Amino acid sequence: MILTRRFLLSAALATTGAVVTQPGKTGVTAGPEASAAADLAAVKQACLDYVEGWYEGNAARMERALHPALQKRIVEIDPASGKDRLREMSAAALVQYTRDGGGKSTPQEGQQKDVTVFDVYRDEASARIIFRDWVDYLHLGRIDGRWVIVNVLWEYKAGKKQGR
Repeated sequence: MILTRRFLLSAALATTGAVVTQPGKTGVTAGPEASAAADLAAVKQACLDYVEGWYEGNAARMERALHPALQKRIVEIDPASGKDRLREMSAAALVQYTRDGGGKSTPQEGQQKDVTVFDVYRDEASARIIFRDWVDYLHLGRIDGRWVIVNVLWEYKAGKKQGR
């Protein structure tokens, strides 16, 4: 079952259509395979709402992607002590930064929105989004039937911000 589920996720990631296939079968549209494809599509959509909402300055879209208890974290160097520290941002702060147009200053041709879904297992998933200036690793959960981002660990790309 695990091997089949992993194959189905790989197949769904490799295709752009809605049909998921497995060895010896074509056009599977019902059962566990279709459920896996639907989950994968919903996880990817939550990721796209997050990254595209940021670039669009669309606070409603960003808020839809996030669980209210989300924490977005980065490991950075404390300028006073020179030691590593963990800086956190709440869902409310991220929605406000989006509303304030934080991502809208990035020209459309410079917007990077590379979404990779690593795994979906029952009600949890993990993904990575590569933005123009940073990389986010996300944990998502299916809460009340909807996939939302519950945790983000991120880091600036090399050369984008001093400190690392």
